[in-house]
Amino acid sequence: MRVSDILLKPVVTEKSLKLQEIGGYTFLVNPKAGKNQIKKAVAELFGVKVVSIKTSIKKGENKRNFRLNKTFKKAKTKKAIVMLAKDQKIDLMVLEKKDKK
Repeated sequence: MRVSDILLKPVVTEKSLKLQEIGGYTFLVNPKAGKNQIKKAVAELFGVKVVSIKTSIKKGENKRNFRLNKTFKKAKTKKAIVMLAKDQKIDLMVLEKKDKK
């Protein structure tokens, strides 16, 4: 897998912004990617040293369209919290600008 296939986009919420103060960054990642692949992708893309990774998988939920009387299943998503070594930071705005081009 390529780096762009592994890291889908950064998660920007209040909780993830608080994590950035202590060196933690949150990304939506490909559900098939493992921790080692995520670690290599972050290190290669941003040039930082990754200390640890925590992942969580959210099951796809069923949605119902009442007008069409059908149910649809949303895809499952995987979120990774990446902790960096001390005194290292990532500029997430650079990543978002690359996505828009």
